[in-house]
Order: sequence, then structure tokens, then C-alpha cells
Amino acid sequence: MDTAPHPDDLPDTPGGEGWSEDMELAPAHPGDREPARDPGEREGERLQKVLARAGVGSRRVCEDMIDRGRISVNGAVVTVQGMRVDPATDKIAVDGQRIELRDDRVTYALNKPSGVITAMSDDRARPTVGDMVGDLAPGLVHVGRLDQDTEGLLLVTNDGELAHRLAHPSYRVKKTYLAQVSGSVSRDLFRRLRGGIELDDGPVKVDSFKVVDTHAGQSVVEVVLHEGRKHIVRRLLAAVDLPVSRLTRTAVGPISLQRMRSGSIRRLTRQEVGALEELVGL
Repeated sequence: MDTAPHPDDLPDTPGGEGWSEDMELAPAHPGDREPARDPGEREGERLQKVLARAGVGSRRVCEDMIDRGRISVNGAVVTVQGMRVDPATDKIAVDGQRIELRDDRVTYALNKPSGVITAMSDDRARPTVGDMVGDLAPGLVHVGRLDQDTEGLLLVTNDGELAHRLAHPSYRVKKTYLAQVSGSVSRDLFRRLRGGIELDDGPVKVDSFKVVDTHAGQSVVEVVLHEGRKHIVRRLLAAVDLPVSRLTRTAVGPISLQRMRSGSIRRLTRQEVGALEELVGL
């Protein structure tokens, strides 16, 4: 009769009587075991690992940032190391600035040239935004539209909810435009535009308006508004006797055109995408 103790009954002390020479049968070493987890502890990945993967810094650097109170999760400053987070649902910020953690969503900024159609394809073979982005990522859509003759900043993304919220007027995302106009700008024009101008499809108000430059009967003005109606800037300025000869969108919310060359494309950083998500409540 076999009286040898069952392997599960052997003590876990390495090097002792229960340490089997056959490593496949050896009991787990105490140092290899996961430490017991508090039942109330969050599931997910360790925060410093998630931050390092997002490119914030090495794990050691991220741990130092946590110690300094520079990291917050869902609005609360993290005060202990080793916190676990869910990158898909938790909102993580560095120095108060939200960062995007998901790897399956991308957003690009492009500087659309005049003459390009804001569409992913065109049955009349006209140049499109789709031609510009090519196969950068699957499922890309443009966020709102720019007129064919309007140039400047256009966002494209494969995040459908982000695209919907950025384009929907209820989220009041501000867009900034530079317009070259003919004629003189009256001193009380901002007050008029701020109060509202009646167009054929309803009134429109600007969020901001200023004159950037004036020369030889031409002016460059900056217009900020959250409206998204067709030709809205051109129609608005024409209604106050300032016909537009050139129009460029320079910003959408916190994302600006910066020094992007016409026709160029860049991927937004995780911090920039995080700022957009925060803007529209994602």
C-alpha cells in the first residue's frame, strides 16, 4: 500500500522535505504566488503600467508623478502606488489634462486644401478627404464638413461617438475661422454679430469676432462660433456687407491648425484626444 503523502499535502518550504526534484510536480513557491487581494480592490491593470504604455514616461517616472500628486483617476488625485484601473472606462489625467488610453481609436487632424470635397469618396472623381487619408486606419469618418472652397482644419476619426458629439450642435463645440473680406469693418460690428444676425434659415450669433489685419480695402477677421450650418460663415459675413474671398478654419475646440502645411495630416496625441473627449463629456 502506498503511504506517501499526496503532493498537495506537502509543505511549501523551498529546499525542505516537500520540495520535489520534479519541477512539474513541485508545489508553488510562496514568492511566486499573487498576494492576497483586498475584496474591495479594483480590477484592472496597475496605473503606472497603463501610463507607461500610453507614453507618459517609464514606470519609474510614472510612479514619481503619482507620488507628486500629478495623476488623477476619475477626477480624484491618486495618493497610493499600485492602483488598478480600466483603460476602457476610467478617465485618467496628467497635471489635470485628460489622456486617451484606448489603442483601437485614432483621430487625425488634416489641413484640407481648397478644392477638396469633404467626403470619403466621390462618384464624379473629384479630389476628396478620403483620398487624402487613404488607408491610414480602418473606419475613418470626417467630423463635420468644410465647404469645397474652404480650407483648413478638419478632424477625421474612427471613434463614431466622438465624431457625433463633436459635430452635433447641442455640444456647442467652438470653431475658429480666419476670413479675408472686402470692405471696411465698422466699430460696432462685433456688437451686432454678438447680438445675432437674421439669415434665411434663422438667426446666428458669433461667440467671438475681431479684426486681425486691414490693408488696401481688404481685411482679415477672426470669427468663432459653434454653428454648423452650410456656408454659415460666408453667409453671415455677406449679410453684414463683408463678402469673403478666402476662408480658413484654424481650430476646432482645443485643437488648432498650428503650422500644418496645406494637405498635411498628423495624428492627434493621447492628450489632445483626451481634451476633445472631456470637451464633449466622454
